[in-house]
Amino acid sequence: MKAEYINPFIESVDNVFQTMLGVIPKRGAPHIAGADDQAGRDISALIGLSGKARGMVALCFPTKTALSVITRLFGDETTSIDQTVIDGISEFVNMVAGSAKAKFNTDPPIDIGLPMVVRGSNYRLEPPSRAVWLSVPFESELGPFVLEVSVQIQS
Repeated sequence: MKAEYINPFIESVDNVFQTMLGVIPKRGAPHIAGADDQAGRDISALIGLSGKARGMVALCFPTKTALSVITRLFGDETTSIDQTVIDGISEFVNMVAGSAKAKFNTDPPIDIGLPMVVRGSNYRLEPPSRAVWLSVPFESELGPFVLEVSVQIQS
């Protein structure tokens, strides 16, 4: 995957976390996602891309990080995964995808779908054939999380 396809998503994560949470996330080294990358992901928010760019964007969190993010966002201590956490985490992936979408200059513009959330510890995010997930780990004062992107630009 070309850097020009992933950079808008990385920039959007930085922007959304700084704007919404006052947190500056520290990016780790991007790499092709593998089976080893699935550990420690208890809640993942995904959103689809269609149009000129097709694929998926995911934000994956351990439970502790997800709770810290939502506690910071709403100002009330959150101690368990409930509908507020699900809705908040899905809105984060929506904001990241929407912000990245605005950075792509495609005609027609990229469309984003509705976010969905997957919970649990025994699942894998699998891209369609001929596509790969690029995994970008982040560290923050709220805990670790991962951005995963699988995008194909149609000519």
